[in-house]
Amino acid sequence: MDWDKLRIFHAVAEAGSFTHAGETLNLSQSAVSRQISTLERSLNVPLFHRHPRGLILTEQGEDLYLTAHDVFHKLAMSEARLTDSREQPAGTLKIATTVGFGSVWLTPRIREFVDLYPDIEVSIVLTYSEFDLSMREADVAIELTPPTHPELIQRHLMTINYYVYATPDYLKAHGMPQTPEDLDNHKLITFGQEVGDQRELLPALNFLLDAGANPKRPRRPVLQVNNIYGIYRAVLSGLGMGALPNYFDEGSANLVRVLPELQSPATEAYFVYPEELRQSARIAVFRDFLIRKVMESR
Repeated sequence: MDWDKLRIFHAVAEAGSFTHAGETLNLSQSAVSRQISTLERSLNVPLFHRHPRGLILTEQGEDLYLTAHDVFHKLAMSEARLTDSREQPAGTLKIATTVGFGSVWLTPRIREFVDLYPDIEVSIVLTYSEFDLSMREADVAIELTPPTHPELIQRHLMTINYYVYATPDYLKAHGMPQTPEDLDNHKLITFGQEVGDQRELLPALNFLLDAGANPKRPRRPVLQVNNIYGIYRAVLSGLGMGALPNYFDEGSANLVRVLPELQSPATEAYFVYPEELRQSARIAVFRDFLIRKVMESR
């Protein structure tokens, strides 16, 4: 089987179209299409169903894709090990974490890491979707729920508590609540239902709806947003008050902590990476960097 055509097939299967795969491979759409057609003829099976809206793998194509994906994953791991054999940590480092933690806590600190290790090419992916680290969708993750995969190495990073915040202008217009029961009379910004299982896994998300509330008169939020950074921006605009992680205290002079005795159930943050990267130099230096920054922020 022609290795170059297999590489192109893998890119097309990942992208779902000849055009997007061509952009990734720096090839024209027609060149990619020709390579796939040649591969299909050599195998004497169709690999894709072709539709105006994109490509769908056939049963045979799915089987080949799974094999090719495993091969590319193993090659990537071999490349990582070879790269990490150098004295200076180098190579790519793809970090997955949540939108709020990545935007507010991690990215302001990442410059120092990049300055310390210029040969490490860092990328950060902010999402609530779970990355499959075993398939190298990311190298490491910072997760706000306990990892469930036993083959992953996990290191506890920090405990996060959520507190209630509002702007001075909002409090001037609507008053400062003195008890949790007073939240009945305020505009609350909470997580939306689109967050899915996160609400069950992270009791902190919507504790404002329950704190001091009368079960017979459930509170209704003025706005629902499906990530913490969106809630932060809405609170900062003066729309209402919302629950934010304690790390939002950093550099947030325009926010006032309301009901300081009121806090959510604790959320634990973990640094997670696959077992096969245990000896990776770039993983080790990033892990140590994170631990140091956590200690400095206490």
